[in-house]
Amino acid sequence: MTQSLTPTSNLDNPALTDAFYDATGGALTFDPEQFDFSPLAERGYVIFPEFLPKDEAQALFNYAQNLGEPDWNIAGIGREQQHTVNTRVRSDQIRWLHPEHAIEQSYLSTMDTLRQYLNRRFFMGLFDYECHLARYQPGAFYKKHLDAFKGRSNRVLTTVFYLNPEWTPNDGGELIIYGESDTVLETVLPQQNTLVMFLSDTFVHEVQVAHKERFSITGWFRHNTSLGPRIDPPR
Repeated sequence: MTQSLTPTSNLDNPALTDAFYDATGGALTFDPEQFDFSPLAERGYVIFPEFLPKDEAQALFNYAQNLGEPDWNIAGIGREQQHTVNTRVRSDQIRWLHPEHAIEQSYLSTMDTLRQYLNRRFFMGLFDYECHLARYQPGAFYKKHLDAFKGRSNRVLTTVFYLNPEWTPNDGGELIIYGESDTVLETVLPQQNTLVMFLSDTFVHEVQVAHKERFSITGWFRHNTSLGPRIDPPR
């Protein structure tokens, strides 16, 4: 008789955590003063091909690649009451990052350092940051969309950090950033350690069909439009 195996979560797997600490010392190496963020102010987006030390980016990839099936959820579109699953628009899977998990906290801390720097440099008034891992299995995509609509969302600045090493154009999964009249501004190969940042309510973008498993971390710096203690809108 064949025994069926129940999929298990790998969150806080000691082996994964130990390997991450061996590669990073428990924290990611990031100094915003070493990067030129001026294109963000000049054109609304910026791309950094080497955001972290290579071994740290690889450690994040190893974590994502080794998560268990229960750690992933089908991605939806919209927020709160308008949140729905529509696989004709997007077909990736996601996992929201949480500070109680040590590896995820290391990335969240890095992005909070970036948030504080951007506020000092550009007076953006960024209040917090939310992000999720994204897994695009072969055939997955995300059609053209905006991450925020003017006056209707507190998402201000989108970030995408790519995790897969040795990605080639034949592997698909490129990020396409559009300008006015559907002009292609950038075609970004999702190569490990590349960070893309763009204004959430300005740039329509899409993820083309991936031909092999593709991992990234997508996040948003947000303004606080809350009433009282409630952050509005919550994710």
